Amino acid sequence: MPDVTAILDRTGVPADRERETLDARDLPPPRPLRDTLERLAALDDDVALIQFNDRRPRHLYPRLDDRGYRHETVEDGGTVVTAIWTDRDADGSAAAGGDSTAGDDVPAGDDPAAGDDPTDGTNRTGER
Repeated sequence: MPDVTAILDRTGVPADRERETLDARDLPPPRPLRDTLERLAALDDDVALIQFNDRRPRHLYPRLDDRGYRHETVEDGGTVVTAIWTDRDADGSAAAGGDSTAGDDVPAGDDPAAGDDPTDGTNRTGER
């Protein structure tokens, strides 16, 4: 597994955050998306989740944005690492600092909200 500290130094995740990891490299879709969202819901706001994957989690980005998470994705060799955190402390208050760059790494034309949702099997019109 890549050196997490060196990778996180390349992101905006606060250095003082506790970190939990999720290795999603061998999980079939939609497990990486579902497991990441479930893990985030169970974490305190002062904990950053570090997801290891074999590709950029493009379908995850809009869901993170909708829930108020910040995220940055970097590639390290054959592993894609996405750091996910909030600007809130564990008590729910706003943490100091940081302008959000969440979603900056989603290329134009790759907006999953414009297409099918792999988590529920429906497309944007609600058809299966």
